[in-house]
Amino acid sequence: MSFNKDLRQLIKPYYWINILLSVSYVASKRTSVICNFLFPGADCELDSHETEILFFLIIVVMLRTRKAGSVTMINYLSSSFVYTKITNLILWFYADIRYGLPYGAIVILCALLLPEPTYSGPEHITYFRGQQSLEDELKRHKTTWLVCLYAAWHPACVNFAPVFAELSASYSLDNFKFGKLDVGRYPEAAAKYRIQDGPTSRQLPTVLLFSEGQEKMRRPQPDHTGKLQKFLFSKDNMKAAFDIDGLYQECKEKLSNAKNNKKTE
Repeated sequence: MSFNKDLRQLIKPYYWINILLSVSYVASKRTSVICNFLFPGADCELDSHETEILFFLIIVVMLRTRKAGSVTMINYLSSSFVYTKITNLILWFYADIRYGLPYGAIVILCALLLPEPTYSGPEHITYFRGQQSLEDELKRHKTTWLVCLYAAWHPACVNFAPVFAELSASYSLDNFKFGKLDVGRYPEAAAKYRIQDGPTSRQLPTVLLFSEGQEKMRRPQPDHTGKLQKFLFSKDNMKAAFDIDGLYQECKEKLSNAKNNKKTE
């Protein structure tokens, strides 16, 4: 099911154009017709320097996508596009500056005209504008909250956005709510909840569970030595770690009991 969904995503122009940009140099060098046209008289093979650059790219993409918590084909592609396009830019400049400049212009133009598609399905999420708005909400209502602290520019947060939205659409109740707070815009919230919000942070996103206004648990969380434990933000992992099905049933029963008590009164 997830694989079929990924295939449908790949039809969107953003993905197939970026895939073409990501393989442009290797495809041009290995296709004899294109190679002979662009590099007349050259050997249509990758030389040792080009091979080293590509090998280094593979290592970088593998490390960065693992840190970003990428768990689907689309996640891996989205996380790797930046590195593959930079590598291709280097390779085109290495081959000929006359090819590097137009390639760079095409990459910039595509980034402006074709932004990455965002989740457009149903969601029931409250977006908090700063730390104080979140704290005011926690004090005001005896509600169970699942709050995602994120940064809009962070790849792992972008990958997690549709998962969190789907969970909110499936499990949201009057007394079980989902919220998000952008710590990139509100760094005081990052300081309050002890989250590093820099580009290399392994704490983005962080999901907090609040009950009766108090934090009960979070993911990712440090172990007994203070080392941050890795957590992949998939739908199944979220449901298991926070026992979302159990929380949903518990909150649903509380709502039902409250309604019954009102009727008897």
